[in-house]
Amino acid sequence: MDYDAQNVFAKILRGEIPCAKVYEDEAVLAFNDIAPQAPTHIVIIPKKARPCVAACDASDTEMLGRLQLAAVKIAAEKKLSAYRLVVNCGADAGQTVFHLHLHLLGGRPLTNVLG
Repeated sequence: MDYDAQNVFAKILRGEIPCAKVYEDEAVLAFNDIAPQAPTHIVIIPKKARPCVAACDASDTEMLGRLQLAAVKIAAEKKLSAYRLVVNCGADAGQTVFHLHLHLLGGRPLTNVLG
């Protein structure tokens, strides 16, 4: 899967499209989802271009950790006592923007889809 530098998240990173930013550091940007599926629905993206998690390798270990740690920090700042992190990989899994990203969902009880 090739990376498309014209995807919406790449455009957000370049400042071409505005976002409702909730967190940023040198490696990560997080913003409110434009079509929230929960009271808190934040998209967390790396500033490093990767189409999905399957395109990552050992050189991406720090970046992947930074995404997770950003989610933990944002959840604490939002005072979420429970939350879900979702990573879709590929169109058949529901990925619609092919720039690696996490969804942080919380603020209400979430259906247990995994059992």
